[in-house]
Amino acid sequence: MNAADASAALLWLSLTAYAVLGGADFGGGVWDIFASGPRKQAQRRAVAGAMGPVWEANHVWLIFMITGLFTTFPIAFSSLAIALYVPVTIALLGIVLRGASFAFRAHGREAVGPTAPWGIVFGGSSIVTPFFLGTAAAAVATGAIRITEGRVVSGFGAGWTTVFAIVIGLLAVALCAYLAAAYLMVETEDDPALQADFRARALFASVASGGLALLGLALAYAQEPRVWTGLTGNGLLLTLLALINGPVALWGVWRLRPRVARVAVAAQMVLVLWAWAAGQWPYLVPPDLTITAAAAPSGTLRAWLVVVGAGMILLLPSLALLFRLFKARNPAAA
Repeated sequence: MNAADASAALLWLSLTAYAVLGGADFGGGVWDIFASGPRKQAQRRAVAGAMGPVWEANHVWLIFMITGLFTTFPIAFSSLAIALYVPVTIALLGIVLRGASFAFRAHGREAVGPTAPWGIVFGGSSIVTPFFLGTAAAAVATGAIRITEGRVVSGFGAGWTTVFAIVIGLLAVALCAYLAAAYLMVETEDDPALQADFRARALFASVASGGLALLGLALAYAQEPRVWTGLTGNGLLLTLLALINGPVALWGVWRLRPRVARVAVAAQMVLVLWAWAAGQWPYLVPPDLTITAAAAPSGTLRAWLVVVGAGMILLLPSLALLFRLFKARNPAAA
């Protein structure tokens, strides 16, 4: 593996971490806005308690990916920023609104009275953000973004406004909701009634995400040959593992094995992302930019890898300590 491939793999790992950790936070917002029944306030408290003061730390992976892409693959960064300006801008606005509404809702009640509208903003932006990130991913995977001599020649709506992209956007939302429900099943083990609420939501999200995934595969076969060829070519093993793992996750939810479900649902997200990555390798932005062609000079790549390696020695233990401390005594759960 050369420096360009290693850099691309690290960036994809950061995307995976953001999807598994930050994706669950987005899913928590989905269940916050759709809280219902006699325990809807308890459901919202469980979501806030699970996210607590650590939700903002999950965005470190998104920041790492964006700055890393700018440093190691500048042509790809500029091309994607132009071609996907609309969906990415909407997603970033959703991230900002989501964070602000979560903070205002948590602290605004005692200062200004009831703050229910912030709950709508929090839940709505938790749906909008993964949806538009999913449509942007579909635009890249289908090869709709065309680049000639370093310039984007496809339109602003290319790739992310298709039926396939909409299905992938909905799949991203469903997977985030599935992650959150599975995680919340573990968080509420000491409250069987509340755990049953999230189990029901996990079952619903499992069916929804499974149906959307199969629909996406059918559309890929019928309309997006590049995606289909990648998933049944280089990505075949990971695609098959994802299809096998899906029933395992559903079994964990159905049989009320929350810790099995949590691992299996997180694994499902990982398998989907890496099947996509393997399927389009060696392209970074197919069909015009390969990883090698889009890479920065080798000296820049080597320096970045050294800095990242040193940084991770500090970052990973710090994040582990953060989660350990706040999961043990979470102020947001009060």
